[in-house]
Amino acid sequence: MFRSVGRWGAWTMVAALIWSAAAVAQEDAGGAGPTFKEGDVITFEKLDELKPFLPQEFWSNRDFFFYEGMQLEIGPFYRDYSAAEAFKATTAKYKGQPRIGPDNSLENYKGGQPFPMDEIDCENDPQAAVKIMWNFDYRWNGAGATATFYYSYWDRGEELPLYYEGEGKTVFLSHRIEPMYEKTGGDVFRGEKRKNAFGVEVVAPFDARGIMLMSYRYKSADGPRAEAKNDDTWVYVPTLRRVRRISTAQRTDSISGTDFTLDDLGSFAGIIPQYEWECLGEMDLMAPSNTQVKGFPYSKAHNFGPYGLSFADDRWEMRKSVKIRMIPKNGDHPYHHKDLYLDKETLNSHYAFAYDQKEELWKILWHNKRWSEDDLTENFYPGWEGVDKPRDQRLTCDLITNVQTGTGNRIEFWDSTGEPFKSKGKIRRYIDVGRLTKGR
Repeated sequence: MFRSVGRWGAWTMVAALIWSAAAVAQEDAGGAGPTFKEGDVITFEKLDELKPFLPQEFWSNRDFFFYEGMQLEIGPFYRDYSAAEAFKATTAKYKGQPRIGPDNSLENYKGGQPFPMDEIDCENDPQAAVKIMWNFDYRWNGAGATATFYYSYWDRGEELPLYYEGEGKTVFLSHRIEPMYEKTGGDVFRGEKRKNAFGVEVVAPFDARGIMLMSYRYKSADGPRAEAKNDDTWVYVPTLRRVRRISTAQRTDSISGTDFTLDDLGSFAGIIPQYEWECLGEMDLMAPSNTQVKGFPYSKAHNFGPYGLSFADDRWEMRKSVKIRMIPKNGDHPYHHKDLYLDKETLNSHYAFAYDQKEELWKILWHNKRWSEDDLTENFYPGWEGVDKPRDQRLTCDLITNVQTGTGNRIEFWDSTGEPFKSKGKIRRYIDVGRLTKGR
């Protein structure tokens, strides 16, 4: 694509045109601003009021997400969801040290947010997009994640009798901000080579009970592709009574017949240097940002709309956002490109749109979130040593819709927190691959 004019020339011009067009279109459509205010309720009859503040791809497929009887509450505009003070302090300590290296790699990163968002020029800096994506990769997310999940399948509005329940945990093993890890440079264990470990255990249905997964991502994944170690992932399958290793290529394959891939989780869970990145502009967007409902595991009764894939019965907020395009470097990737709409403050994703190799829209991903300082349930996410207040906007639900088939999936994990394990010993035992088969 435009290789003859250099790496950035044509794409920079295209991005500038798109950015300008988007800004003009939003100004024309929205006039002096939105016609709604905090506390208003948008019903199906008032949907047009939201149009200027939604991605066009989302609006064009609104029948999947908006429906008669919906009650969409308008929340605060531009609420402060800034990170924990300890994360801010770490960011300030290492400000100016990280830099973009060869092949979109990240060099000299120690902790906190790599690049100040208010200093990134999306329109004129050819490295703006990859800087933002490294901020996304290292956004504040507590010490990892602990959650119970419900994974459901949907086909044109019908929930299929296929589901998974279980528990997932992510442990950040490097670049930690707590003072106790200062002597080891932010590493949990001295000489640590991993960035994080991610584990899953399935508890239902009965015939899937006992499936377990463990995945490692390595620090070298931040470097150029030629030097990077790809993720290691293992799955214990009870029916086989053995651990099976998953190849790196399978990260972009469908998960258990769903529309998700491993790299779709959270909109993007891949390795940044394996892609090219383009910044396509900034805009104000309406999106679910601080849920007022209780989904799984608190409740299975919430209304997710006739397709089972909607957050239209929740609170939405106006957010400063940026649009980033992901272009795979690998020719066998299933996506031609994916467009991500990220929150400029939290760096969490609002929406993502994946396109097939014919450049036709294939999948829409979007997410709900929960603010740690607003308790829907008492003390669900307390602070810990070194982090008095988490100040963490957690993802609570991933939705994906295949617009070409009408199928989709919902992953609910409303109780997600970023609290750390109580001791290093517990961390070591949890991330040990041998745990997958121990006692089985």
